[in-house]
Amino acid sequence: MRNFNESTITDAVVERIKDTPNTRVKEISASLIRHLHDFVRDVRLTEAEWVYAIDFLTRTGKTCDGNRQEFILLSDTLGVSMLVDAINHAAPGATETTVLGPFYVENPPEYPSGADIRGTLEGDPLYVHGRVTSVEGAPLANAVVDVWHSDKEGCYDVQHLEQTEGLAGRARLHTDADGVYRFWSIKPAAYPIPYDGPVGDMLTAQARHPWRPAHVHFMIDVPDHEKLTTHVFVNGDQYLDSDAVFGVKDSLIGDFVHHEAGKAPDGRILDVPFFTLAYDFVLRRRS
Repeated sequence: MRNFNESTITDAVVERIKDTPNTRVKEISASLIRHLHDFVRDVRLTEAEWVYAIDFLTRTGKTCDGNRQEFILLSDTLGVSMLVDAINHAAPGATETTVLGPFYVENPPEYPSGADIRGTLEGDPLYVHGRVTSVEGAPLANAVVDVWHSDKEGCYDVQHLEQTEGLAGRARLHTDADGVYRFWSIKPAAYPIPYDGPVGDMLTAQARHPWRPAHVHFMIDVPDHEKLTTHVFVNGDQYLDSDAVFGVKDSLIGDFVHHEAGKAPDGRILDVPFFTLAYDFVLRRRS
């Protein structure tokens, strides 16, 4: 087969992979080829634009390191991450999921229930509590609850470890016999995703902002249940309707209630104003 043109090259490339032994690889490859070729034909891609696209992807790869994954940012800002999430986590009756984000840390520090996980972070005190249950309403005891969030300036500990003196504003907790989790920290702030690289260039060209609404991340793991990865967003945040990574869902917006100085729900006495967040999570049994 030779002498390909705009009309014949797509089928020729798909034919070339007909002997792919893995059927899933064959299916994905064929679909990718057809959609990619259709895209090029649809926009009538110029050679200069093709060169720019190659350079953009090259710069995206070179921006990745141990602390930053620019390809995840690209996937997030194009809505691909949330599309994959929507396809794979349709769970009626369970808490809705959203993107993991780039700041999760494996094996975070473990804290006892009710502990203050802020570390050296400064900000308004925040008391978070709730229950983890099954879809049927049964409490899920000893659930592993990973939490992490930004500081009052919108930065995560891993972005400035020299200032936070190690990990801060993140923890691994466990629910009690009644499925209850609780901890103290600080109220997080909205923040921009990293925009000093290729993804930032793309957002600028598209006249988009890089901001995410304030939120607390949760990852909850219980044996025989589907792992939950989600956020709880601050009600009233100005970026709820324009999240740069399309992660906001109405059910994940929580009320961060302001309180004057005084007695907190766990009996602690504070001499400064503070916030509370009550939020329950529901996990579906693994099929």
